[in-house]
Amino acid sequence: MADLKTLRNRIKSVKSTQKITKAMKMVAAAKLRRAQEAAEAARPYAERMERMLGALANSIKTLETAPALLSGRYENGIQKDGVHLLLVLSSDRGLCGGFNGSIVKAARQEIRIRQAQGKQVKVITFGKKAYELLKNHVGKNIVERVDGLGRKPLAYSDAETLAKNLLARFDLHEFDSATVIYNAFRSAISQVVTIQQLIPLDLSASNIPPSEAVYDFEPEEDAILEQLLPQNVAVQIYHALLENAASEQGARMAAMDNATRNAGEMIKKLTLVYNRSRQATITKELIEIISGAEAV
Repeated sequence: MADLKTLRNRIKSVKSTQKITKAMKMVAAAKLRRAQEAAEAARPYAERMERMLGALANSIKTLETAPALLSGRYENGIQKDGVHLLLVLSSDRGLCGGFNGSIVKAARQEIRIRQAQGKQVKVITFGKKAYELLKNHVGKNIVERVDGLGRKPLAYSDAETLAKNLLARFDLHEFDSATVIYNAFRSAISQVVTIQQLIPLDLSASNIPPSEAVYDFEPEEDAILEQLLPQNVAVQIYHALLENAASEQGARMAAMDNATRNAGEMIKKLTLVYNRSRQATITKELIEIISGAEAV
């Protein structure tokens, strides 16, 4: 059994840790409210953008002549999909439970599926944790890493910059299709790993059935899509970043709450052991004093 001094030091250490976890929980809760409001405000625009593009796409008769961002690239009537780009969104810091682990697990599974289909997989990581957890798995296939997005409030201009970089790579034929993996926010204790195809546009996600009505577009559908499709990439990236940021704060708040409660339980157990050890020491000293007095 540890001596009284060691037990006192352990109790003091756990109490200090408890103060830190409690403070981190309060900070995460404050950040969560702002991040949740931003994510919920962005959802309707992102959803309507997808629905509108889906409605426009349904009016196009031949996908082979449609913009590449909508239908993908075609060569001799066959869609090219040899190189797939995976965008993996994580956090720059830990202490947020299984938040990063669930994203990386989904990314590894997606990589295995794509490679089993005979495709080359390239990866862009957003956040230090994704890079650290994937670098040994995919190695040189990580073509870019983006860190530091969580250090400041996210702005649409950040997503625009990332989208321009992504579209520039697409124009240079560095990849044929792209998918983003992130955690969608549901509640402080619930985040759902989401895999969303960005390029070409996943028409099944828009849930728009083909319309029998006849519409006249001004300008033509192709001209509208040429302008809206690049904007949609930026909107969907921004939406994913906001959802991921809110999920991170929710996961961190829940993790720190559990850590604070566990520290409280540990303090109770250590205090009980300390009191028992102290009582045993006092009893031993009393027995020695009484035995000494009787011997005299």
